[in-house]
Amino acid sequence: MRILVIEDHKDILANISDYFSLKGWEVTGALDGLTGLHHAVTGNYDAIILDLMLPGMDGILICKTLRENTKHQVPILMLTARDQLEDRISGFSVGADDYIVKPFSLAELLARVEVIARRFTGLKKQVIQVHDLTYDLDSLEVRRAGKLLKLNPTNMVFLELLMRKSPNVVKRREFEQAVWGGDVPDSDSLRTNIYTLRKTIDKSYDEPLLHTVHGMGYRLAGPKS
Repeated sequence: MRILVIEDHKDILANISDYFSLKGWEVTGALDGLTGLHHAVTGNYDAIILDLMLPGMDGILICKTLRENTKHQVPILMLTARDQLEDRISGFSVGADDYIVKPFSLAELLARVEVIARRFTGLKKQVIQVHDLTYDLDSLEVRRAGKLLKLNPTNMVFLELLMRKSPNVVKRREFEQAVWGGDVPDSDSLRTNIYTLRKTIDKSYDEPLLHTVHGMGYRLAGPKS
């Protein structure tokens, strides 16, 4: 499970990150609103913990932007130091799923996040996303910036593997095992398929997503990832 924590207090962010990591979550942190929004839009998360008061862009505006502009439905739990009814109403009105007041128990925070994440997992379509590239695992549609792309079956297997591990490196043997198992064809087969995949997803766009990591393999990542 992947979670994004947008919190400008370094100690609170570190405590949440350490606790969730120990519980098996993959945690991405952001100390300001603009960085947090960038991660939220370009990443693929199961939940977001969002502080209300942030430098650059506050939590209300971030939540509203995600819900109205990009149609993100990932569950959002808001953090705040203010236990005022109007603050809670403001958060819920822009699409927050839950709300917790500082100081809080890390165990309770985890329990609340797990509840909204389970609810979301049961409702969401099986779509994985890296930057502006999406792969709908139900319809098998791949789109970049909204444009439908055509991939052959091998490239679709490669792409799913790259997207699920993004931004980490996928090694050559992982590609070979996923497609060919123990019956690996000649060494040019992998290179040829990577070439056609790169041509399909990157050729017509300014920002390349598929990167070669020499001597290791390949990685799929958006700008600055």
